[in-house]
Amino acid sequence: MKKKVRKAVFPVGGLGTRFLPATKAMPKEMLTLVDKPLIQYAIEEAAAAGIEEFILVTSRAKSSMEDHFDYPYELAKTLEERGKTAELALLEKMLPAAGRVVYTRQQKPLGLGHAVWCARDLVGDEPFAVLLPDDVILGDKPCLSQMVEAHEATQGNIVAVMEVPREHTKRYGVLDIAEDNGKLVSVKGLVEKPDPKDAPSTLTIIGRYILLPEIWSHLDRHEKGAGGEIQLTDAMAKMIGGKPFHGLRFEGTRYDCGDKLGWLEANIAFALARPDLADSMRDILRRFSSR
Repeated sequence: MKKKVRKAVFPVGGLGTRFLPATKAMPKEMLTLVDKPLIQYAIEEAAAAGIEEFILVTSRAKSSMEDHFDYPYELAKTLEERGKTAELALLEKMLPAAGRVVYTRQQKPLGLGHAVWCARDLVGDEPFAVLLPDDVILGDKPCLSQMVEAHEATQGNIVAVMEVPREHTKRYGVLDIAEDNGKLVSVKGLVEKPDPKDAPSTLTIIGRYILLPEIWSHLDRHEKGAGGEIQLTDAMAKMIGGKPFHGLRFEGTRYDCGDKLGWLEANIAFALARPDLADSMRDILRRFSSR
């Protein structure tokens, strides 16, 4: 029996050290991209793909994310009294339905695999998505929607992938390719952050996954990998050879908003993609380029 991908896990417990001092008292997932925080883009992408339950794996000092997806009674009342109906409608539209956002804690930063494992009881025995809010993808069709379609066709594990320069493979999980059909790539192995000379390809995983519940038995072992952390890639690699495992070359442009330059580039790209901001943004860029 086919099971729909209904739940998504958002590992958001990281410290955000690359954005200090901005992230000293604010979660990096609350950094704004134009006028919305990164976590909201991820939630909206998941909702567009049919996700019904949003599971945030948080840590200490992350309560502002919970507040962001709560109903702001005082603010709503003030907006209503001042006749700001458009702003009030915008706030109400962004809120997931009551009871659809749940939270659990990752008490210690033991790696991405451990963060996902912390959501095991909330996910249960069904396929689920994982979205890393640092990775923001701009395109006509949301990346996760493309992945859900691929999962429905293959009924297996799906990871979003992109080509990178070989010298950058040490930053990513890398695919060992069995068969390359262009958009969909059959996987025979995965390597976490290999040395460029040892990388089996230059096709790397970005922060979007659809995983089968068999992943839990591997994550339960808490085996440490690269960097002394519990790596999600290592657990995924152990599932290869059972159910289908594919990489999807998604349509769209990925921006690494966990990096300062990537975040700045994303702000420009997303502003240019908005009809209300594009012309003014181009004027700003022209002024700077002429200096």
